This record gives sequence, C-alpha cells and structure tokens, in this order.
Amino acid sequence: MDRNIDVLFNEGNEVKEKKWHMVFKLKRIFLLLLIPISLFILWICKNNSDIAEYIFARGVIRWITQAISLVVGIIPYSLMELEIIAVPIIIVIFLARFIIKIISKIKNKKELDYVILKEVMNAACTISILLFIYVIFAGVNYYRYPFSAISDLTIEDSSVEDLYYLNLSLANKAADLREKLHLNDGTEDEFGVLQLDSMNWKELSNTAANAFDKLSLEYPVFKGTYGAPKPVLFSKFMSRMEITGIFWPFSLEANVNVEAAPYSIPATMSHELAHLHGFMREDEANFIAYLACLQSDNLEFQYSGVMLALSYASNQLYKESPELYRKVQLNYNEGMFADLRDEYFYWKQFEDTVISAVSTTMNDNYLKANNQSDGVKSYGRMVDLLLAEYKKTQNNVN
Repeated sequence: MDRNIDVLFNEGNEVKEKKWHMVFKLKRIFLLLLIPISLFILWICKNNSDIAEYIFARGVIRWITQAISLVVGIIPYSLMELEIIAVPIIIVIFLARFIIKIISKIKNKKELDYVILKEVMNAACTISILLFIYVIFAGVNYYRYPFSAISDLTIEDSSVEDLYYLNLSLANKAADLREKLHLNDGTEDEFGVLQLDSMNWKELSNTAANAFDKLSLEYPVFKGTYGAPKPVLFSKFMSRMEITGIFWPFSLEANVNVEAAPYSIPATMSHELAHLHGFMREDEANFIAYLACLQSDNLEFQYSGVMLALSYASNQLYKESPELYRKVQLNYNEGMFADLRDEYFYWKQFEDTVISAVSTTMNDNYLKANNQSDGVKSYGRMVDLLLAEYKKTQNNVN
C-alpha cells in the first residue's frame, strides 16, 4: 500500500492519517480563547469595581447564578462531593486512554504527534472552561464594592476601649440568648452542649433562607432566591482540613461541615450563603452571616451569629488586652462555656496534622491570589466591620 496517500486501516475501517497541525482545525480550539477572556475579565474588574458590581455581581450573572443554584438545589446531596470524587477517576481514565493511544500509534510518527497534541488540547480546553466558570461565578466578586460601602458603614480606627465595649455588648447578647435556649427552645446533651436537629436539614435551610429574605429588606442587594445549603457527607474529612464550609462555584453550592460544633452550624450556613449571594471576601461573608443570623426568628441562629462575631472580637481583644478579655469573660454563662469547650476539643484533634497544614497553606495562597493580601489574616478584619456597625447603632440610639 502506498503510504503517500496517508491512509490507515483500523479494524476494517478506512481512516485518513492525520498530521499534528490538523489539531488546529478542530472546532474545540476556540474554547482556548476562554483563558485570555477570563484573564481579561479579571483585569478589567480589578481596575473598575463598577463593572464587577453592576455587570457581574448585580447584573446578568446574578440571575444565571440564581437559576443554576435553584436547579442544583433540588438535588439533596452535594454535587461538589461527587465532582471531587469523580476528578481522580476521570484523570486515571484519561491517562490510561492516552497511554493506550500512544502505544497504538507508536510506530506511526505523524499519527503519534497528532494524538499527543490532541489530548493536550483536550486537557487545555477543560482547564479553560473551568477557569471561565470560576472567574464568572466567583473570581470577579472579589473586586466588587466592599460591603462597608454597600451598607454605609464607616471603617475607622478604634480604641481598645471601643473594642472592649463591643465585646461586652456581644457577650451580654450571647449570654441572654443562650439562657433563653437553655430554659425554652434549646436541646442540650449530658454535658450541657447545645444541640441542633441536623437531621431536619430542610428546616434549617429554610430558616437560613428566611433570614436572608429579612436581611434584604434592609440591604436590597440580598434579594433573590437561591438553592439551599448542602450538608457534606464527608464532613469528617473537611474537619481534618480544618474547614467548616465551602462555596463551590462549579455547581454553585453552599456546602457545610455538619460535624463541627452544633452551635456554629447556622452561622456557617449563612456564611456560605453570603458567598452564594456574591460576597467572596471572607471577612465580609462572616459579617453578613452575623447580620443574617440576627434577622432570624430562630434563637439558635441568633445565638450562632452572635457567637461568631464574639469569637473574632474576643480574639482581637485578647491580643490587645488580656485583662479586658478576662473581664468580658465574666459575662459568659455556663452554656456558652460548654459550647466553647466542646468546640475547642473538637478542633484540637485536627491541629498540626499534615492535611490541616496543607489545607491552611492552600487557603492562604488562594486568598492572597484573590485580592486578599493578608491571606488567612483577612478573617480578622471582620472586627472592623463589627466596630463600625456597633458605633453606628450606638449613634442612632443616642
């Protein structure tokens, strides 16, 4: 047979031999354009917050997010988990298929070059699609207006005295709510630790959604209907990574670690829903979770939100003045101490492990790459928002 006519026979079917440059005639090559498009979108949003805010965060992407989130929300299980499990399986299948193809074409240099380049392009096209999805549904939101501007809160320098009175206010509020839960609605174990009915996840999800509906009356930016947060089946593994929740832009889900301290779960749900509403900065998501929980009619949500705020405010107070920190602690009640003790010993078992160290490093680098130059330290900036909200409330009272 004349090899110059570039014809091969494979299982009785005539197939034209393909040279490497024919890869560039495949229609899928246009998917590679998503990489420069994604980078351009990030660049323009980084340099113009108006575009990030009004075209993406509040524009058409917001409606697309809601539509996809509602459809995905019908499924009671986390698609994120399925996707993460599927990834290594798909990679193994891809590599095995790749190797088999190489072996089958190893005697034909022209066909081998084509096969290798084609598979590389397939991988690049997949990466470009994932990058585009991430940028559209998460990346651009790091460059939207700060929540302090949207909420008309003024971030300013505060004294240690301001920080002390913020802590005192939060501690008294938490103690009052915890006492009400102890006497009325709360369920406690034999150690006095507050428990949630995590089996009734639908009710918890509806409570979280209602809290955001009420919050939207004060801040219209939270208007809209989104899918419910998902309980993670492999929550124990999340705990090993020291993660309480994950917003997954590839399925637009708010995923929650249900193995964590029960009192913290409502605040975690609200935190991840804040991400789903388009607020990606961690300090802002924490603050929004606090505000949303306060809007809830559910005492467990209110308590969870206040305790979230208190944990960050008290950590900062301890750094500034251990004496004032201990003075505030005199206002904690037994229920609060029981919950905090339970949470401490739960997370203690996962400290300083290889998995937690890798996870922390990855999270730190991720935050720095997304306009949060402080890395994991940016979580502490929530205190500035709490102080601004506290001062605004005090001024309105006076």
